[in-house]
Amino acid sequence: MPKDYQRFLKQGIDLSPLGITPHKGEAAYFCTPKGASIIGLAGVDGIHFCFLRGFGSMVFSVSPMNLPPDYVHPLARNFTDFLRLLLSCGDTAALEQAWMWEEAAFAAFLKENPPAPAQEEVLSQIASKLHLTPMENPWAYIRELQAAFDYGKLRYTEDFYDIDMHPAAPPAPLKWQVYFEGNFWGHSGKGRPGKEIPLGKEFFWADRQWQVPAAYACGQGLVVDFCMRVPAADIRAFMEKWGLDREDVPHGLTQEQKLKIELENPLLLHFTPQLSLNGRPMPAYHSCSICYNPCLPEGMENDPQGKQALEHYRLDPSAGWTISRMAFPWAHSRRPVIKSLSLTMEQQSASLPGLRFRPVAPGEKFPFTHPTTGQTYTLTVESLEQGTLPREALENDRWEYPTHFLAMHYTLSPALPENALSVCDCAQGDRPREKTPAAWAPTARAYAAVSIGIIGGADGPTAVFLSLPPGEKAQRTAFSSLYFAPAGQVEWLLIFHEKCFADMTFPLL
Repeated sequence: MPKDYQRFLKQGIDLSPLGITPHKGEAAYFCTPKGASIIGLAGVDGIHFCFLRGFGSMVFSVSPMNLPPDYVHPLARNFTDFLRLLLSCGDTAALEQAWMWEEAAFAAFLKENPPAPAQEEVLSQIASKLHLTPMENPWAYIRELQAAFDYGKLRYTEDFYDIDMHPAAPPAPLKWQVYFEGNFWGHSGKGRPGKEIPLGKEFFWADRQWQVPAAYACGQGLVVDFCMRVPAADIRAFMEKWGLDREDVPHGLTQEQKLKIELENPLLLHFTPQLSLNGRPMPAYHSCSICYNPCLPEGMENDPQGKQALEHYRLDPSAGWTISRMAFPWAHSRRPVIKSLSLTMEQQSASLPGLRFRPVAPGEKFPFTHPTTGQTYTLTVESLEQGTLPREALENDRWEYPTHFLAMHYTLSPALPENALSVCDCAQGDRPREKTPAAWAPTARAYAAVSIGIIGGADGPTAVFLSLPPGEKAQRTAFSSLYFAPAGQVEWLLIFHEKCFADMTFPLL
């Protein structure tokens, strides 16, 4: 019980004339927060006043007849200020309703409802016995307190979220639990949630600020959250450049545009974290990511899981964040004692679009410059061959897949490592088509791409990769997207694969 409230009780002052009647028995409602110590009742509409565990001597009003989310409001930073507000207003009615009034309406209410003689007597006792003076500007005091208060810190019972009892009830808050076989949206298996190990590590890498706030010790291994901070200005500039700052985002982007968007997206950075536990490496098992974007267009909202992560780790909501969760299995079946933990951040290769070219015949040469080193290379077309995949490899009872492609054999001078450069078709090819489409089925737009094996299908592009002929190590081969008719002249795109940032190691424990 707050000390200033104890001092008040010793004076034996009855606040009933001011709208605070002592309660007898159970007075809590569905919207009464957890940890409430009720001071008294207003005597109308179930309104009551209370302290809340964890908020010191701050005084709150609870109004069950209000519409969500306006059931609970703070009225005073402490009980002494609450009494000074009463000295200014003469009754709790003005205090309880101040949240929805402008200052003029508040002042008009006070003018129209001056204290009655019984109220004046109680107010005189408060002033003389406790040596208090009226609050100078009660409306400004209350509104400033309520504007700065974090209502997300209030906790309620299950009745508060019961939509059967209260159809307008808000959704229940998400419970923060981290599982080894899980992600931000749920988990599988029967394992218990991990025990949180606070780390509080901050560092700067890859031109970005990072936080590793915690790890979670689970039965199968360790789970770590990596939080990458992005200034809102960077996100806003990126969205405006690509027309992503509105709901009708652009469609029909070329392969080159898609690569540039991925490369320039400030919320996207592909990386591989390497953990070392007690001097032994821990390989990553699986991962997932979630983003928080403070610059979303009107009508769009961030995932509640992203907001939950920001709240749990107390991350700055004015900035953007990408939070990546990685799971690392224990090296042995038994969980080790964690004596030391270090982290190495390694960037995965980024894809940089380069030269677009359209060869007509073998022997053509296309010089190009490496985007990061500035070195000049030459691509020489050795041959152009039409190819067809066997239909039985793509046999499907419902869908017919394109099978025609163009193979371009080429050499590079000087040579580049195999994983440093790739060549792809600028077009996306033909989309698989239904053999006997239903009368109501929509007509699909044509596009498909080429890669390795058969990936995708009816809901996405079809892709194929073919291996190099034996013995042709210096000569490389690029395959176009797949088409239903033999591919004509194809425009190709060079894609460079580069790591832009050096690996760095940081101690975590």
